Amino acid sequence: MEPPEMELKLVGIDTSKNVFTLHGVDASGAASLRRDLRRSAFEAYMAKLAPTEVALEACGGAHHWARRLTAMGHRVRLIPPQYVKPYVKRSKTDRADAEAICEAAGRPSMRFVPVKSAERQGELMVLRTRELLVRQRTQAVNALRGHATEFGLVVPLGVSRVEELLAKLAADPEVPEIAREMLALLGWQIKQIDAQVSTIDVRLLAMHKASDVSRRLAQVPGIGPVTAVSLALNVEAAQFESGRHLAAWLGLTPREHSSGGKQRLGGISRAGHERLRQLLIVGATAVIRHASKPGSRLASSWLTQLLARKPRKLAAVALANKTARIVWAMMARGEAYRARPLAGAAA
Repeated sequence: MEPPEMELKLVGIDTSKNVFTLHGVDASGAASLRRDLRRSAFEAYMAKLAPTEVALEACGGAHHWARRLTAMGHRVRLIPPQYVKPYVKRSKTDRADAEAICEAAGRPSMRFVPVKSAERQGELMVLRTRELLVRQRTQAVNALRGHATEFGLVVPLGVSRVEELLAKLAADPEVPEIAREMLALLGWQIKQIDAQVSTIDVRLLAMHKASDVSRRLAQVPGIGPVTAVSLALNVEAAQFESGRHLAAWLGLTPREHSSGGKQRLGGISRAGHERLRQLLIVGATAVIRHASKPGSRLASSWLTQLLARKPRKLAAVALANKTARIVWAMMARGEAYRARPLAGAAA
Protein backbone atom coordinates (compact mmCIF):
# COMPACT_ATOMS: atom_id res chain seq x y z
CA MET A 1 0.00 0.00 0.00
CA GLU A 2 1.65 3.17 -1.22
CA PRO A 3 1.26 6.50 0.62
CA PRO A 4 -0.24 9.49 -1.24
CA GLU A 5 1.97 11.58 -3.49
CA MET A 6 0.58 14.94 -2.31
CA GLU A 7 2.21 16.78 0.57
CA LEU A 8 0.18 16.64 3.77
CA LYS A 9 0.15 19.37 6.39
CA LEU A 10 -1.65 17.45 9.14
CA VAL A 11 -2.95 13.92 9.63
CA GLY A 12 -5.57 13.04 12.24
CA ILE A 13 -5.67 9.40 13.31
CA ASP A 14 -8.53 7.65 15.08
CA THR A 15 -7.07 4.54 16.71
CA SER A 16 -8.79 1.33 17.78
CA LYS A 17 -7.84 -2.27 18.44
CA ASN A 18 -7.71 -3.39 14.82
CA VAL A 19 -8.62 -0.51 12.44
CA PHE A 20 -6.91 2.88 12.22
CA THR A 21 -8.69 5.69 10.36
CA LEU A 22 -6.61 8.49 8.79
CA HIS A 23 -7.81 11.95 7.78
CA GLY A 24 -5.19 14.22 6.19
CA VAL A 25 -5.34 17.82 5.00
CA ASP A 26 -3.02 19.80 2.72
CA ALA A 27 -1.66 23.32 3.17
CA SER A 28 -4.98 24.86 2.11
CA GLY A 29 -6.91 22.83 4.69
CA ALA A 30 -8.68 20.67 2.12
CA ALA A 31 -9.06 16.96 2.87
CA SER A 32 -6.64 15.02 0.69
CA LEU A 33 -6.40 11.72 2.56
CA ARG A 34 -9.17 9.47 3.86
CA ARG A 35 -8.15 5.91 4.53
CA ASP A 36 -8.83 2.95 6.83
CA LEU A 37 -5.87 0.73 7.67
CA ARG A 38 -5.59 -2.55 9.50
CA ARG A 39 -3.32 -2.50 12.52
CA SER A 40 -0.77 -4.71 10.76
CA ALA A 41 -0.49 -2.27 7.81
CA PHE A 42 -0.63 1.02 9.74
CA GLU A 43 3.00 1.21 10.86
CA ALA A 44 4.40 0.34 7.42
CA TYR A 45 2.16 2.95 5.79
CA MET A 46 3.22 5.71 8.18
CA ALA A 47 6.90 4.80 7.75
CA LYS A 48 6.61 5.48 4.01
CA LEU A 49 4.68 8.73 4.51
CA ALA A 50 6.74 11.94 4.31
CA PRO A 51 7.36 13.44 7.80
CA THR A 52 4.38 15.57 8.78
CA GLU A 53 2.36 16.63 11.81
CA VAL A 54 0.24 13.82 13.26
CA ALA A 55 -2.56 14.17 15.83
CA LEU A 56 -4.10 11.46 18.00
CA GLU A 57 -6.46 11.34 20.96
CA ALA A 58 -4.64 10.80 24.28
CA CYS A 59 -6.31 7.46 24.99
CA GLY A 60 -5.14 3.88 25.45
CA GLY A 61 -2.02 3.12 23.42
CA ALA A 62 -1.63 6.73 22.23
CA HIS A 63 1.74 7.27 23.95
CA HIS A 64 3.08 4.06 22.40
CA TRP A 65 2.10 5.15 18.91
CA ALA A 66 3.37 8.67 19.55
CA ARG A 67 6.82 7.27 20.35
CA ARG A 68 6.78 5.01 17.26
CA LEU A 69 5.64 7.80 14.93
CA THR A 70 8.17 10.25 16.39
CA ALA A 71 10.94 7.74 15.63
CA MET A 72 9.76 7.80 11.99
CA GLY A 73 10.26 11.58 11.86
CA HIS A 74 6.66 12.71 12.34
CA ARG A 75 5.69 15.51 14.75
CA VAL A 76 3.09 14.00 17.05
CA ARG A 77 0.42 15.89 19.03
CA LEU A 78 -1.81 14.19 21.62
CA ILE A 79 -5.19 15.84 22.32
CA PRO A 80 -7.45 15.14 25.34
CA PRO A 81 -10.57 13.33 24.05
CA GLN A 82 -12.92 15.90 25.65
CA TYR A 83 -11.35 18.61 23.49
CA VAL A 84 -12.01 16.62 20.31
CA LYS A 85 -15.70 15.88 20.94
CA PRO A 86 -17.00 19.42 20.08
CA TYR A 87 -15.56 19.07 16.55
CA VAL A 88 -17.45 15.85 15.70
CA LYS A 89 -20.11 16.61 13.08
CA ARG A 90 -23.43 14.84 13.55
CA SER A 91 -23.20 11.06 13.95
CA LYS A 92 -20.13 9.46 15.49
CA THR A 93 -18.12 7.35 13.03
CA ASP A 94 -14.44 6.50 12.75
CA ARG A 95 -14.01 8.90 9.82
CA ALA A 96 -15.90 11.66 11.61
CA ASP A 97 -13.66 11.15 14.66
CA ALA A 98 -10.49 11.29 12.55
CA GLU A 99 -11.70 14.48 10.88
CA ALA A 100 -12.54 15.99 14.28
CA ILE A 101 -9.06 15.15 15.59
CA CYS A 102 -7.54 16.82 12.55
CA GLU A 103 -9.75 19.90 12.99
CA ALA A 104 -9.03 20.19 16.73
CA ALA A 105 -5.27 19.88 16.23
CA GLY A 106 -5.33 22.84 13.84
CA ARG A 107 -6.81 25.25 16.40
CA PRO A 108 -4.22 27.80 17.64
CA SER A 109 -5.53 27.66 21.22
CA MET A 110 -5.65 23.87 21.46
CA ARG A 111 -3.95 22.25 24.47
CA PHE A 112 -1.92 19.09 24.04
CA VAL A 113 -0.75 16.25 26.27
CA PRO A 114 3.04 15.71 26.51
CA VAL A 115 4.18 12.32 25.22
CA LYS A 116 5.32 10.04 28.03
CA SER A 117 8.38 7.85 27.73
CA ALA A 118 8.13 4.09 28.26
CA GLU A 119 10.07 4.46 31.52
CA ARG A 120 7.65 7.11 32.82
CA GLN A 121 4.67 4.92 31.95
CA GLY A 122 6.29 2.02 33.81
CA GLU A 123 6.73 4.17 36.93
CA LEU A 124 3.11 5.34 36.71
CA MET A 125 2.05 1.69 36.56
CA VAL A 126 3.46 1.24 40.07
CA LEU A 127 1.06 3.90 41.37
CA ARG A 128 -1.93 2.54 39.45
CA THR A 129 -1.27 -1.02 40.57
CA ARG A 130 -1.15 0.15 44.19
CA GLU A 131 -4.46 2.02 43.78
CA LEU A 132 -6.08 -1.12 42.34
CA LEU A 133 -4.82 -3.32 45.17
CA VAL A 134 -5.96 -0.84 47.85
CA ARG A 135 -9.46 -0.77 46.28
CA GLN A 136 -9.56 -4.57 46.23
CA ARG A 137 -8.45 -4.72 49.87
CA THR A 138 -11.17 -2.24 50.86
CA GLN A 139 -13.79 -4.30 49.03
CA ALA A 140 -12.65 -7.50 50.74
CA VAL A 141 -12.63 -5.88 54.20
CA ASN A 142 -16.10 -4.43 53.66
CA ALA A 143 -17.38 -7.83 52.51
CA LEU A 144 -15.85 -9.51 55.55
CA ARG A 145 -17.37 -6.98 57.95
CA GLY A 146 -20.75 -7.19 56.22
CA HIS A 147 -20.90 -10.99 56.37
CA ALA A 148 -19.74 -11.00 60.00
CA THR A 149 -22.53 -8.58 60.90
CA GLU A 150 -25.06 -11.21 59.74
CA PHE A 151 -23.89 -13.32 62.68
CA GLY A 152 -23.90 -10.44 65.17
CA LEU A 153 -20.12 -9.87 65.19
CA VAL A 154 -18.76 -6.33 64.78
CA VAL A 155 -15.41 -4.63 65.41
CA PRO A 156 -14.23 -1.01 64.99
CA LEU A 157 -13.30 0.21 61.52
CA GLY A 158 -9.82 -0.31 60.10
CA VAL A 159 -7.76 -2.95 58.32
CA SER A 160 -5.87 -3.52 61.57
CA ARG A 161 -9.06 -4.95 63.09
CA VAL A 162 -9.39 -7.77 60.56
CA GLU A 163 -7.41 -10.26 62.66
CA GLU A 164 -9.58 -9.49 65.70
CA LEU A 165 -12.74 -10.08 63.65
CA LEU A 166 -11.43 -13.36 62.22
CA ALA A 167 -10.58 -14.58 65.73
CA LYS A 168 -14.13 -13.81 66.90
CA LEU A 169 -15.57 -15.65 63.92
CA ALA A 170 -13.41 -18.70 64.54
CA ALA A 171 -14.37 -18.82 68.23
CA ASP A 172 -18.12 -18.31 67.79
CA PRO A 173 -19.92 -21.71 67.76
CA GLU A 174 -23.05 -20.19 66.20
CA VAL A 175 -21.24 -19.43 62.93
CA PRO A 176 -21.80 -22.32 60.46
CA GLU A 177 -18.71 -24.17 59.27
CA ILE A 178 -19.20 -23.23 55.62
CA ALA A 179 -19.52 -19.54 56.55
CA ARG A 180 -16.39 -19.80 58.67
CA GLU A 181 -14.48 -21.24 55.69
CA MET A 182 -15.62 -18.47 53.33
CA LEU A 183 -14.77 -15.74 55.83
CA ALA A 184 -11.36 -17.29 56.43
CA LEU A 185 -10.83 -17.21 52.65
CA LEU A 186 -11.61 -13.47 52.64
CA GLY A 187 -9.18 -13.00 55.51
CA TRP A 188 -6.47 -14.84 53.57
CA GLN A 189 -7.12 -12.63 50.52
CA ILE A 190 -6.81 -9.47 52.65
CA LYS A 191 -3.53 -10.72 54.08
CA GLN A 192 -2.16 -11.43 50.59
CA ILE A 193 -3.14 -8.00 49.31
CA ASP A 194 -1.58 -6.42 52.40
CA ALA A 195 1.73 -8.10 51.59
CA GLN A 196 1.56 -6.94 47.95
CA VAL A 197 0.78 -3.35 48.96
CA SER A 198 3.69 -3.38 51.41
CA THR A 199 6.04 -4.56 48.64
CA ILE A 200 4.87 -1.76 46.34
CA ASP A 201 5.22 0.77 49.17
CA VAL A 202 8.90 -0.17 49.51
CA ARG A 203 9.39 0.43 45.77
CA LEU A 204 7.49 3.73 45.95
CA LEU A 205 9.65 4.92 48.83
CA ALA A 206 12.77 4.10 46.81
CA MET A 207 11.35 6.05 43.84
CA HIS A 208 10.60 8.96 46.16
CA LYS A 209 14.13 9.05 47.57
CA ALA A 210 15.66 8.83 44.08
CA SER A 211 13.68 11.84 42.79
CA ASP A 212 14.87 15.32 43.74
CA VAL A 213 11.51 16.82 42.75
CA SER A 214 9.58 14.33 44.88
CA ARG A 215 11.78 14.95 47.93
CA ARG A 216 11.28 18.72 47.65
CA LEU A 217 7.50 18.39 47.24
CA ALA A 218 7.30 16.21 50.36
CA GLN A 219 8.38 19.25 52.42
CA VAL A 220 4.97 20.85 51.78
CA PRO A 221 2.46 20.19 54.60
CA GLY A 222 -0.15 17.67 53.46
CA ILE A 223 2.11 16.00 50.86
CA GLY A 224 3.58 12.62 51.73
CA PRO A 225 5.78 10.29 49.66
CA VAL A 226 2.88 8.79 47.65
CA THR A 227 1.43 12.21 46.77
CA ALA A 228 4.90 13.61 46.03
CA VAL A 229 5.74 10.76 43.65
CA SER A 230 2.31 11.05 41.99
CA LEU A 231 2.80 14.77 41.38
CA ALA A 232 6.36 14.32 40.13
CA LEU A 233 5.29 11.67 37.61
CA ASN A 234 2.00 13.18 36.42
CA VAL A 235 2.66 16.94 36.34
CA GLU A 236 4.80 18.73 33.77
CA ALA A 237 5.05 22.26 35.18
CA ALA A 238 6.12 23.67 31.81
CA GLN A 239 2.70 22.75 30.36
CA PHE A 240 0.94 25.22 32.69
CA GLU A 241 1.20 29.00 32.52
CA SER A 242 0.66 29.47 36.25
CA GLY A 243 -0.29 27.72 39.44
CA ARG A 244 -3.94 28.56 38.84
CA HIS A 245 -3.84 26.68 35.53
CA LEU A 246 -2.52 23.61 37.36
CA ALA A 247 -5.26 23.96 40.02
CA ALA A 248 -7.87 24.23 37.24
CA TRP A 249 -6.45 21.12 35.53
CA LEU A 250 -6.84 19.27 38.82
CA GLY A 251 -10.48 20.40 39.11
CA LEU A 252 -9.86 22.52 42.24
CA THR A 253 -11.23 25.80 40.83
CA PRO A 254 -14.92 26.86 40.86
CA ARG A 255 -17.20 25.85 38.02
CA GLU A 256 -18.27 29.03 36.24
CA HIS A 257 -21.59 29.76 34.56
CA SER A 258 -21.36 33.48 33.85
CA SER A 259 -23.39 35.44 31.35
CA GLY A 260 -24.42 39.02 30.62
CA GLY A 261 -21.48 40.44 32.53
CA LYS A 262 -22.58 38.72 35.75
CA GLN A 263 -20.19 36.23 37.29
CA ARG A 264 -21.71 33.04 38.70
CA LEU A 265 -19.39 30.60 40.48
CA GLY A 266 -20.37 27.17 41.74
CA GLY A 267 -18.56 24.25 43.35
CA ILE A 268 -15.26 22.88 42.12
CA SER A 269 -15.32 21.58 38.56
CA ARG A 270 -13.94 18.10 39.43
CA ALA A 271 -12.36 18.05 35.97
CA GLY A 272 -8.89 16.78 35.23
CA HIS A 273 -6.81 14.32 37.26
CA GLU A 274 -9.16 12.75 39.81
CA ARG A 275 -6.50 10.84 41.77
CA LEU A 276 -4.22 13.86 42.29
CA ARG A 277 -7.21 15.96 43.37
CA GLN A 278 -8.19 13.28 45.88
CA LEU A 279 -4.67 13.05 47.31
CA LEU A 280 -4.35 16.82 47.73
CA ILE A 281 -7.74 17.16 49.42
CA VAL A 282 -7.04 14.25 51.78
CA GLY A 283 -3.68 15.83 52.63
CA ALA A 284 -5.33 19.21 53.21
CA THR A 285 -7.88 17.58 55.52
CA ALA A 286 -5.05 16.08 57.58
CA VAL A 287 -3.35 19.48 57.81
CA ILE A 288 -6.57 21.10 59.04
CA ARG A 289 -7.06 18.39 61.65
CA HIS A 290 -3.57 18.99 63.08
CA ALA A 291 -3.76 22.77 62.68
CA SER A 292 -6.87 22.85 64.86
CA LYS A 293 -4.88 21.61 67.86
CA PRO A 294 -3.50 24.29 70.25
CA GLY A 295 0.11 25.24 69.52
CA SER A 296 0.23 23.40 66.18
CA ARG A 297 3.03 24.48 63.83
CA LEU A 298 0.69 24.00 60.86
CA ALA A 299 -1.70 26.76 61.96
CA SER A 300 -0.80 29.57 59.56
CA SER A 301 -2.63 32.89 59.88
CA TRP A 302 -4.28 32.36 56.48
CA LEU A 303 -5.63 28.92 57.45
CA THR A 304 -6.75 30.08 60.89
CA GLN A 305 -8.77 32.96 59.43
CA LEU A 306 -10.24 30.68 56.76
CA LEU A 307 -11.40 28.11 59.32
CA ALA A 308 -13.00 30.88 61.38
CA ARG A 309 -15.43 31.78 58.59
CA LYS A 310 -15.77 28.67 56.41
CA PRO A 311 -16.72 24.98 56.96
CA ARG A 312 -13.86 22.51 57.21
CA LYS A 313 -14.60 20.71 53.94
CA LEU A 314 -14.66 23.95 52.00
CA ALA A 315 -11.45 25.03 53.74
CA ALA A 316 -9.84 21.70 52.76
CA VAL A 317 -10.57 22.33 49.08
CA ALA A 318 -9.23 25.89 49.34
CA LEU A 319 -6.07 24.60 51.02
CA ALA A 320 -5.68 21.92 48.33
CA ASN A 321 -5.94 24.66 45.69
CA LYS A 322 -3.28 26.67 47.49
CA THR A 323 -1.06 23.58 47.76
CA ALA A 324 -1.40 22.96 44.01
CA ARG A 325 -0.19 26.51 43.31
CA ILE A 326 2.76 26.03 45.66
CA VAL A 327 3.60 22.75 43.89
CA TRP A 328 3.59 24.48 40.50
CA ALA A 329 5.90 27.26 41.75
CA MET A 330 8.33 24.75 43.23
CA MET A 331 8.40 22.57 40.11
CA ALA A 332 8.52 25.45 37.60
CA ARG A 333 11.28 27.36 39.41
CA GLY A 334 13.15 24.47 41.02
CA GLU A 335 12.75 26.01 44.47
CA ALA A 336 12.44 24.44 47.92
CA TYR A 337 9.38 24.94 50.10
CA ARG A 338 9.35 28.15 52.16
CA ALA A 339 7.18 27.80 55.27
CA ARG A 340 4.74 30.60 56.07
CA PRO A 341 4.81 32.42 59.45
CA LEU A 342 2.80 30.81 62.22
CA ALA A 343 -0.53 32.30 63.31
CA GLY A 344 0.11 35.02 65.82
CA ALA A 345 3.82 35.23 64.98
CA ALA A 346 3.53 38.95 64.21
CA ALA A 347 2.00 39.58 67.61
